[in-house]
Amino acid sequence: MYLVADTSFMTLETAEKKVTEAIEGGVTIVQLRAKDISAAEFYNMALKIKMVTGYYNVPLIINDRVDIAIAADADGVHTGQEDLPAGEVRKLIGMNKIMGISVSNTSEAEKAERESADYLGAGAMFPTDTKLDAKYVNLEELGEIKKKVQIPVVAIGGINAENAGQLFCAGADGIAVVSAILGEKNIKEAALKLALK
Repeated sequence: MYLVADTSFMTLETAEKKVTEAIEGGVTIVQLRAKDISAAEFYNMALKIKMVTGYYNVPLIINDRVDIAIAADADGVHTGQEDLPAGEVRKLIGMNKIMGISVSNTSEAEKAERESADYLGAGAMFPTDTKLDAKYVNLEELGEIKKKVQIPVVAIGGINAENAGQLFCAGADGIAVVSAILGEKNIKEAALKLALK
């Protein structure tokens, strides 16, 4: 279970507590996504969260910002189709770090695998408020993406406890969530509910 720790749901002061509760609820990988803060704030939050993920031995992935991932010595980076080319990202982070790539169809998925992605983020699966410009992927396409690649495929976008099960039925190796965990009052309980799907 993949938590996208989006800064629209937490501050530097609350990040540590929220990420801790999510991991205690079953989250196995954390991506820090920050669209609305300065590079310095992003870096400081990455360091703070890395203390938590390091303690629990959970990988920390940085969204988009290869420079922040390198500076904070995160476990990897996740990039989209509009970001730095995957080959360049791999050169910068090296072979020992994790590289995830967002995809929305089989050709993007196959290309990402050729370019040494370690996993794919496929979506958006359902309507989502956290990424308004997302392209949509249906369950059939998710299954096709999974058939075409050997690397793990993590479904993302509008996922909650009610719809998570269908994604695993369609072939997803994991689910990535934002508001279904961070938007809930009891973060640990919300994560546990999803972990049981």
